[in-house]
Amino acid sequence: MSSHQRPRELSPQEKERIYSFRDKYYYSPRYSDDQYEYRHVSLPKEMLKYIPSDFFTDKGTFKILTEDEWRSQLGITQSLGWAHYECHAPEPHILLFRRSKN
Repeated sequence: MSSHQRPRELSPQEKERIYSFRDKYYYSPRYSDDQYEYRHVSLPKEMLKYIPSDFFTDKGTFKILTEDEWRSQLGITQSLGWAHYECHAPEPHILLFRRSKN
C-alpha cells in the first residue's frame, strides 16, 4: 500500500474555481545543482482556501503531490519530468519541484 494518501478528486465546480486563479500562478526561473534542475511554483495565497483540506498536511503545507494531482487537479503546467518534492512551511502556497538532469 502506498504511503501517499491521495486527496479526493475535485468536483467540476471546485476545479473551475481553482483554475480561475491559473493566470496568477508564478513559475520561477530554473536553477540547478549537479544532480537536479529545480523551480518553484507560487500559487496565489487567496486560492488556498478553495483547495480541500486533504491536499494539506496537519502542518498546513501541501502534501507531496503526484504529477496527476498538481497537473490535473491544481492546473499547474510544466514540461514533463518535474516532480513535486517539498513544501516550505512558512510559505505553504509555494510548491518546490525538481527533475533529474540525466
